[in-house]
Amino acid sequence: MNTQVAHFLAHLESGRNLSPHTIAAYRRDLRDLEAFLGCHLGRADYHWRDITRGDLRAFLGDATRRGLAPRTIARKLSAVRALFRHLHREGEIPANPARLVRGPKLDRTLPAHVRREEMQGLLSWAEAAASARDDLTRTRLLAILELLYGSGLRLSELTSLDTRSLDLQRGQLRVLGKGRKERIVPVTSAAAAAVRHYLTHRAEVARPGCDALLVGRHGRRLSGRYIQRTVRDVLGECASATGLSVHSLRHTFATHLLDAGADLMAVKELLGHASLGTTRIYAHTSRERLRRVYKGAHPRA
Repeated sequence: MNTQVAHFLAHLESGRNLSPHTIAAYRRDLRDLEAFLGCHLGRADYHWRDITRGDLRAFLGDATRRGLAPRTIARKLSAVRALFRHLHREGEIPANPARLVRGPKLDRTLPAHVRREEMQGLLSWAEAAASARDDLTRTRLLAILELLYGSGLRLSELTSLDTRSLDLQRGQLRVLGKGRKERIVPVTSAAAAAVRHYLTHRAEVARPGCDALLVGRHGRRLSGRYIQRTVRDVLGECASATGLSVHSLRHTFATHLLDAGADLMAVKELLGHASLGTTRIYAHTSRERLRRVYKGAHPRA
């Protein structure tokens, strides 16, 4: 890898507090850029000051021809922009050729979510299963579902939780979100009860020195892949919508809050979004709320 790219990635790791997943994605995308430019320019000894906006547009065009999804291409452009912004700031290049490069047009798809009655049925089923077979697996599943839906957690936030992250007395969680930003989120009484029940089984298997809240039967931190697979299977059985995932429970959390009249800014803070624009997409999914607003406000409704 080019020395300047390596320095840029090191800067991200030390100074920007980005997640390891984001750093890994940037590394892959910039390697992709370097490989393309070597072929495109016909030489490997190019300097970043030689790269033009046309070269970067050719890079995106090549990604399109390879059949990459628009969101993947947009992510690659984000990595390229960040690199050239850094090089320009450091005085390595006289101008930033990536500044005016346009990305692909992205469709704002409405996130899938679970209907309120189906969510209640899912949680009732998980609670009954934990009562019928009082063991680590069933009590842990109930705790996972209650935390995902009750606190609107991302998968990475859930898997990184430690036992010290919880304050069940106050009914709150300390969460490390995107950009390693910390926030405090509420915990429902149902989630607190589920976690307390699960903790008795966790104590039987957790390895000495393991602080992870969610552990497997060998006492180590539970993997995100396992949680993804388990939750996806359960949602496939209990919900009517297709393509549901762990993240769908975060969408469900936001949608149900808005349906009940919650303020969009409050939902933004609970989700840990950096901008309100990211949260606004949930307003489009909240059809019940819109219907109630219409009926309550329109004189002929």
